[in-house]
Amino acid sequence: MCGIVGFVSNAKSKKRIIKNMADRIKHRGPDDESYFISDEIALAHRRLAIIDIENGKQPMFNDDNTYCIIFNGEIYNYKNLKLELEKKGYKFKTASDTEVILHGYEEWGSNLPKRLRGMFAFAIYNIKDNTLFLARDPFGIKPLYYYFNDQVFMFSSEIKSFLEHPDFNKELNEELIGPYMSFSFTPTNETFFKGVYRVEPGTTLTYKNGDITIDRYYDLTFDEKLKEYDDYVSDIATVMEDSVKHHMISDVEVGSFLSSGIDSSYIVSLAKPDRTYTVGYDIPKYNEIDYALDLTDKLGINNTSKKITKKEYMKILPDIMYYMDEPTSDPAAVALYFVAELASKDLKVVLSGEGADEFFGGYNYYREEVDFKFYNKIPYFIRHAISSICKLLPEVRGVNFLIRRGERLENNYIGVNKVYSEKEIKKILKVPYKLSNKDITKSIYKKYEDKSNITKMQAIDINFWLIKDILQKADRMTMAHSLEGRVPFVDVEVFKVASSLVDSAKVNKENTKVALRDAAATAIPNESYKKKKLGFPVPIRDWIKENDFYREIKKVFNSKECKRFFNNEYMLKLLEEHKTGKKDNYRKIWNIYCFLKWYQVYFVNI
Repeated sequence: MCGIVGFVSNAKSKKRIIKNMADRIKHRGPDDESYFISDEIALAHRRLAIIDIENGKQPMFNDDNTYCIIFNGEIYNYKNLKLELEKKGYKFKTASDTEVILHGYEEWGSNLPKRLRGMFAFAIYNIKDNTLFLARDPFGIKPLYYYFNDQVFMFSSEIKSFLEHPDFNKELNEELIGPYMSFSFTPTNETFFKGVYRVEPGTTLTYKNGDITIDRYYDLTFDEKLKEYDDYVSDIATVMEDSVKHHMISDVEVGSFLSSGIDSSYIVSLAKPDRTYTVGYDIPKYNEIDYALDLTDKLGINNTSKKITKKEYMKILPDIMYYMDEPTSDPAAVALYFVAELASKDLKVVLSGEGADEFFGGYNYYREEVDFKFYNKIPYFIRHAISSICKLLPEVRGVNFLIRRGERLENNYIGVNKVYSEKEIKKILKVPYKLSNKDITKSIYKKYEDKSNITKMQAIDINFWLIKDILQKADRMTMAHSLEGRVPFVDVEVFKVASSLVDSAKVNKENTKVALRDAAATAIPNESYKKKKLGFPVPIRDWIKENDFYREIKKVFNSKECKRFFNNEYMLKLLEEHKTGKKDNYRKIWNIYCFLKWYQVYFVNI
């Protein structure tokens, strides 16, 4: 795992600039730093040595020094590809997966990414014709950003590198505040830094002579196949065993995060790493440590745990926002930061359970299609009329259900973690709000218009919640501690199996992730496979009611930054309602608080 950065420009002092940019992300690669600088380009690589520790140094060049590569990630099928390339006459100087990508590009060109199984973001520079080729893995496990203006084209693993380039114009993209308030993260390929874009997952970007060409090489395709139920279970068990085996490939020790739920428990039960890591809290209902210990005791492996205090949680939040680059109000980011810190004291590589819910149907929202089938049989115009009336009522238990079931999925569902409605955003937000939620999601709904509602919800959650929040925070919080995080569920072969499931193998009236749970039951030695997923539960709902946390948030809501962007009187009202127990507003409060803490980090303190 590493950090990559580069730029094409006529800037003077290229060496100083590229070193400063690379130093900004040295947490991604503390083991080594190397550079390639020419009249046209500057490339840098910060290395966290995992594969071929002695010889895998980058930038790496091909035999005749016509191609140069910098690479972040791991290719799990590199040994098979290496054998294929050797048969074609390619000679290898190292045992690294980086050299396989380099020779693979010589052989297959822009078709190379289709052949790679793994997580990756890489740049290959053709020295002869001054062409730069960038690629990002199918699910965006590894980050990659770019920025382009009249003076420079630049790219990096993290946006913060761009702050060190003299031709980068740091400007807040205010139009994304509204979408952030709904989604709790940045749901677009634009970012909160105007002019900075993500290289989309499953795409390549070619830069030559001032022109950018973007091509897609991978599409999410759901291809349900009618099978006997036991065959689905068997297919999942087989592909997960294979994926975990591939994700254990390393020249250094591999450990794992472990919570109380099925996802990480399944991975740990298959991998049986010597070390596992868990975080919890003093409040019992938010603490997973005992569950984790029960599993590791049965497997005969080690578990190291930590209880996060409220003081630690509050103190570390500005650092979280710095490492994330963009605001997130996902409370699990902080817990993930602490469990990564814990593991980094012993290891360089850990496994983690992200992706199972989105691939295999793990969210309770999906069950509404089964649990309330009777209500869906009511004619749409009647349900819609009921929904319209309910929108005028105060928020009480059950009303949100009637609102949801009276709207077409395409008009209402943006993911499992929706925070503010667009109606409420217009009451709160003071800056322009042009991009509606429907504008953001419509291309996904169009693409899967012939699929079931459950599959449509999965497609939304994979493209937004998984790719733009869950995997992003997993990368940033592990890399903040120079730790490589691997996600065996988020694998192209696993998705082939998951996307073949019919709805009844995903959810039923009794449970979610139905077939996955039965596959996991064959490997997990306790009853974790039955347990409802908690993710990284965090007691923010309770803490906000306590005086120290309450006063801190109130101070931020009274700040000039809050008054610039938001109706702070409305925010203070939400805070008071929550503290007194009148309403549960913690997600709305935390959403705005996190944005303001992020804004302070990047636009006030820097």
